[in-house]
Amino acid sequence: MVEPKKEAYLPRYIEKHVKKDLARKMVFVAGPRQVGKTTLAKALCTTFGVDISKRYLNWDDPKDRENIMLERFPAEPGLLVLDEVHKFKRWRQVVKGLYDKRGEELQILVTGSARLDYYRKGGDSLQGRYYFYRLFPLSVGELNIPPSEAIRRLLRYGGFPEPFLVSSEIETRRWSRAYRSRIVREELRDLESVRDIDAVEEMVLRLPDLVGSPLSLNSLREDLGVSHQSVSRWIAVLENLYALFRIYPFGAPKIRAVKKEAKHYHWDWTLVKDLGARFENLVACHLMKWCCFLQDTEGKEVELRYFRDIDKREVDFVLLEESKPIHFIECKSGEMRPSNGLRYIKKRFPQVPATQIVLDLDDDLMTKDGIRICSAHRFLAAFV
Repeated sequence: MVEPKKEAYLPRYIEKHVKKDLARKMVFVAGPRQVGKTTLAKALCTTFGVDISKRYLNWDDPKDRENIMLERFPAEPGLLVLDEVHKFKRWRQVVKGLYDKRGEELQILVTGSARLDYYRKGGDSLQGRYYFYRLFPLSVGELNIPPSEAIRRLLRYGGFPEPFLVSSEIETRRWSRAYRSRIVREELRDLESVRDIDAVEEMVLRLPDLVGSPLSLNSLREDLGVSHQSVSRWIAVLENLYALFRIYPFGAPKIRAVKKEAKHYHWDWTLVKDLGARFENLVACHLMKWCCFLQDTEGKEVELRYFRDIDKREVDFVLLEESKPIHFIECKSGEMRPSNGLRYIKKRFPQVPATQIVLDLDDDLMTKDGIRICSAHRFLAAFV
């Protein structure tokens, strides 16, 4: 067994924002399983000077679960962490009551491996009582190592802290297999009523091969021999559990864009075997992480989409702010010449920056038609 490298705690990109907001309201932190939420929560316990053994309660621990169900919480003021509490049917009711009674003396941090804004199993609304953050895997800009080394290691070992720190391809594969199984066999069981777990797992194994192209639910339905409704629901469930995410087409009146099928990407991009598709998946995760960060910290209306028209011209990513494009981004593992899709859309939106990021490149140059050709590590280092 390869032991993880002994490194100092890596402050996560949302940490200072969470700490600041805890002084005003509750803070909810959601994100993929094993992305570092527990480590962040325990680091904040140390920062706030509270006893982790008393102030960190995890629903998956039998003793802590009993205390949460009976609403037996520490009497002293200070930080209180409730981890995975969304698995409790009455969790919102319990948290609301705790905040309404003791919100002046407690800093309440709720963390979970599913969309806490989705799993509202009863109880009154918590609207206006909390700030919501999403924590996602490590990225180039978050690592204190040269960007070129960061992207090399991220491509190989993924962005989840445990396999990234171990830095072993064998251990990465083992971790990824176990992680995928836990998502399907444990998280689904705890939060959703899904009868055919085997079919869901078969779909999960199939999805990484489809990264980068519009996802046809009808084709998946035919492959799995199930209904369209089932496949659609399973994809939504996996998205709510932060196993994957989808981005939708960008369309405007002056371009003949497709407006239906979404593309999907995995937060564990090591599942994607093809190098080009894995690189695109890694970039998608960086861009989605940046969008969510701006939404959570500044309330900005930013989103990630892609472009594809009826003539099959494509651009991998379109960043939007207030529904208007602010950046067109194409990914290439080695091609320096701008793609036809990027050139096409740049002509129609000449004022919007357009960048082709190249994996194996050290240069940064501008073409005569205003398209930036940039190394991937340099481009991604500018994001969180």
